[in-house]
Amino acid sequence: MILQPASRREVSRIAIGSGICACIQILVFWVLSLLGIGTFSYRVVTGTVGGSLMAVLCFAQLCITLQKATAHATDEKFVKTQVRNGYNLRKLLQILWVIAAFVIPGINVLAAMIPLFFPNVIIYYLQIKGKLFPAGEASAAPTAPAAAAEPENADDPD
Repeated sequence: MILQPASRREVSRIAIGSGICACIQILVFWVLSLLGIGTFSYRVVTGTVGGSLMAVLCFAQLCITLQKATAHATDEKFVKTQVRNGYNLRKLLQILWVIAAFVIPGINVLAAMIPLFFPNVIIYYLQIKGKLFPAGEASAAPTAPAAAAEPENADDPD
């Protein structure tokens, strides 16, 4: 399935943000090694790059899953099944990546796991800065439903 332009834009934002976070992570690992905390090697770089790629892949898979689900928005059962299956697939891919990081000797496990959180960090950053929904799309931003008004004497037997 081809990503829609809005999804493609969000995936590219996550990819750019993950690249920035990856550079910061590598720099932090290097500084920590200079301070005598751990060692810095090519394993840190391979773990960071692989983890960042996996994080972007999982976010792209999320976009594809939601596109498929919204294409059949009238069938609620199908939508729930698609979203649940997509979630399970993404978690399975992440688990397999962590297992591979343990098994492959050229990958630092910690450096491989941290990037899986990069998309969440980027989304929180965009929310805090108010850039998650551009000005033109601010009206399309989801809002919480209003609480239903309850009668004042609903529990009163009189």
